[in-house]
Amino acid sequence: MKLGLIAGNGRFPFLLLDAARSQGLSVVVAAIREETDEEMDRRAAGDPEITVHWLSLGELSRLIELFHKEDVKQAVMAGQVKHKQIFSSIRPDWRLAKLLLNLRTRNTDMLLGAVAKVLGDEGIELISSTAFLEPLLAQEGLLTERAPDEQECKDIEYGLGVAAAVSGFDIGQTVVVAAQACVAVEAMEGTDAAIERAGALMRSLGGDASTLERRLTVVKVAKPNQDMRFDVPVIGRPTVEAMMRAGARCLSVEAGRTLLFDRDALLELARKESIAIVATPRRY
Repeated sequence: MKLGLIAGNGRFPFLLLDAARSQGLSVVVAAIREETDEEMDRRAAGDPEITVHWLSLGELSRLIELFHKEDVKQAVMAGQVKHKQIFSSIRPDWRLAKLLLNLRTRNTDMLLGAVAKVLGDEGIELISSTAFLEPLLAQEGLLTERAPDEQECKDIEYGLGVAAAVSGFDIGQTVVVAAQACVAVEAMEGTDAAIERAGALMRSLGGDASTLERRLTVVKVAKPNQDMRFDVPVIGRPTVEAMMRAGARCLSVEAGRTLLFDRDALLELARKESIAIVATPRRY
């Protein structure tokens, strides 16, 4: 069986590629020229069961033609495509242009859902990447040696409600909280950038005296109706590094719906920095 891999940026596509190959699947990679790491070509050079084709954002017709030519019946999306890329750099072909004109709203979920439907109509089933990466999903409970303290638990509880509301509007999936006050909300810039923005805001307050507790807690959730075929919540070592720069000391992710990349390195860094990480069940 051949698996189609629509590859965005970061390590996600490579992890999925390894998982698919470990199951004996041949993989046809549709690499997005604006996003995918050039390492993809080097990986394919060492494995005859991997073929890579480079496409630009917006070339939906070419993607379909490619998968038909390669006899791909199932495909996965893996790796981020920056929201600002989707809505600014994209040059749609006729098929995608028609799809965009018929969208009720221009959010990412609506767009990717429409693309998935077009693929399905063409006999290409888009499946969840977690079918291959289930061991990387965060399991409920404390993930680090240090547990959240009383104040951090209050911030997590508050943050879960705010994040659930924000994610329901497809704005973002992460909020940064201090003393049960929302400091930053993720939007198009992504999780790590939102964390750093929160840190910069707290530093801008200046001095030690403040009515706002300076410790930051990061809360990341899945959307209420998260489509796990795309945009799966992910954290990795860069997330912890962003927290370190921002002065954030606690991270809550949603159990069973968040992928942990480089888990050992991530948790070791959190241990050294005394950062608490917990996977909480869905509350809202």
